Amino acid sequence: MKKRGKVLIAVFLTIVAAGGGTYLVSTPSTAAAPIEIRFGHVGFPNSLFDITVNEYAKRVNAALKGKVEVKAFHSSQLGTDEAMVKGIKIGALEMFLPSTIMSTVETKFGVFEMPYIIVNRAHMKKVAGDARVRDILFTPIPEKGMRLLGYWENGFRHVTNNVRPINVPDDLKGIKLRIPGGVWRAKMFKAYGANPSPMPFAEVYSALQSGVMDAQENPFPQIASAKFHEVQKYLSLTGHVYTPAYAAISEAFWQKLPKDVRQILEKIAVEIGDFARSEGERLDKELAVKLTGGQMKMNEVDKEAFIRASAPIYHEFDVEVKGGGDLVKLIQSLR
Repeated sequence: MKKRGKVLIAVFLTIVAAGGGTYLVSTPSTAAAPIEIRFGHVGFPNSLFDITVNEYAKRVNAALKGKVEVKAFHSSQLGTDEAMVKGIKIGALEMFLPSTIMSTVETKFGVFEMPYIIVNRAHMKKVAGDARVRDILFTPIPEKGMRLLGYWENGFRHVTNNVRPINVPDDLKGIKLRIPGGVWRAKMFKAYGANPSPMPFAEVYSALQSGVMDAQENPFPQIASAKFHEVQKYLSLTGHVYTPAYAAISEAFWQKLPKDVRQILEKIAVEIGDFARSEGERLDKELAVKLTGGQMKMNEVDKEAFIRASAPIYHEFDVEVKGGGDLVKLIQSLR
């Protein structure tokens, strides 16, 4: 028995020395690879979407170094908003940054499509921090295959076009206007007299250049990063809607993550909300000059006329969306 034992030990040592077997020692070569998070968005480089997603990736990768690696994909590389809404449910990506499209996932998100409901970023910060609003909007979403970790920003939207300066709603009559997906933006612009059509963001430049569309509406950072000012004559400061963006993660993926990783992902997502609003304010000031340095001319609008023309949209939202009127009042109370 002693002789047999010595033989077995000798064989074992020979295998280890030769690098064979499955000797389970934690070494750099056998350490688990970081969890990869693909984070997609439709914004172009240097857009607010791009800036905020990159900042999120940087902070998460630093906080969870070796555990998690967030990789950002801009310019619809992982698909349109519609494609990413579907893809996040089946594992085509782990995170993305939806904005207007959320009203197609849960009708109550249409509240942020109500014209002029958000008056400024300080108001939006209060809305983002209100537990009642969060419970109404965020709680139902995991059942739909994703989870929202925080409010970020798309921004205050303005109309650009190639037909005429827009001063009052009637000036939009007959104008072919690109809008993102979602029913309420279409209802709003139809009420103003425009001819709105949804179109993927990546296709808008060529549509404006070719005349397929006369107009589009977006915040300054999206207008500038997409270079719409190269193919549009007029920028009218309608500020008709403030659109939040949302840090969204696959619910199936979320449930598989360790608790400590979840906590960091959500904590940083909430922190990025303030960063996004601050960057949005900075970019609005800088880009107001840049966007009118070429062919595009800027004009103020009669906002009271737009507010009056928006009354039917609020009524329809109250009628069509269960609890919609109460949600509107709650958000207005936070001004």
